[in-house]
Amino acid sequence: MSSLAPGSSPAVARAEFDTLFAQLRTWGRWADAGRGAFGRVGPEQVRRAVELVRSGTVVAMGLPWNTVCGPDNRRPALHYMSDLGDVEPPEPATHKDFIGADYHGKGVSHLDALCHVAYDGRLYGGGEAGHLVGAAGARFGDVAALGPLVTRGVLLDLPAVQGADWLEPGQAVHAADLLAAEAAHGVRIGEGDALLVRTGRFRRRRRLGAWDADEAGAGLHVHAVPLLAERGIALLGADGDNDVRPSPVEGVHSPVHALAVAAMGVPLLDNLDLEALAAACAEAGRYAFLCVVAPLNVPGGTGSPVNPVAVL
Repeated sequence: MSSLAPGSSPAVARAEFDTLFAQLRTWGRWADAGRGAFGRVGPEQVRRAVELVRSGTVVAMGLPWNTVCGPDNRRPALHYMSDLGDVEPPEPATHKDFIGADYHGKGVSHLDALCHVAYDGRLYGGGEAGHLVGAAGARFGDVAALGPLVTRGVLLDLPAVQGADWLEPGQAVHAADLLAAEAAHGVRIGEGDALLVRTGRFRRRRRLGAWDADEAGAGLHVHAVPLLAERGIALLGADGDNDVRPSPVEGVHSPVHALAVAAMGVPLLDNLDLEALAAACAEAGRYAFLCVVAPLNVPGGTGSPVNPVAVL
């Protein structure tokens, strides 16, 4: 087993992880299995979330479209001009461009749909991944089935609670850390919430430069996930990819992805920029807000680039 970065311990045996996976499964809970834990959010949850809006401050959480190759952006997004006003007949001149991205990496803010992750060959709900996901896309759990989510968002700003600028790459977040952040912020994660966890990744990157976030990144330890299952969250997001890296589970490179998506049906938001939201929450003195996530409507898609919005 590869050595773990300080803080990412304790190591978790594969058998223990498999037991935890079985304990956290919610397969068969919702009539619309392809939406998974989004099924926790209905009109009443939306109304309650809207009532959280006070100042009307709007904070976007998506990263800028990143076309520059780097240690944490090995497959840069594409952007080029396809019309400089000289393709169509004149007046009015029109300018057009193309964008594209292999977005399931570390450089694009994106939503993971339920078909994105399989464990032991099975997607959320127990369907065989090999039969449900092919060259034409997914026939179950695609991002089009998820649709938009409007719910209460909760930010847990771990570096602020711990008196640090950021968590160091490889540092694991445990249930005790989440509970301490709840107490410090005066907020409690609840049913149907979108939980956002700030580790300070992008503050560190802007100050010290990029690093290989596949090799080392702050994020949740698998032992923190039962707390989130108990609270009944609908969505989990972070400024990393939610998993601590290196993984504490031998042979499972993204165990939190496996538990959240494949066991619990909880979609994930990866690579959010939570710096502005952390500042806005600190200024407002509250860490719950209206959260809006609107992925692209891509039939068969395993996820979508996304620019989530918090409204305080």
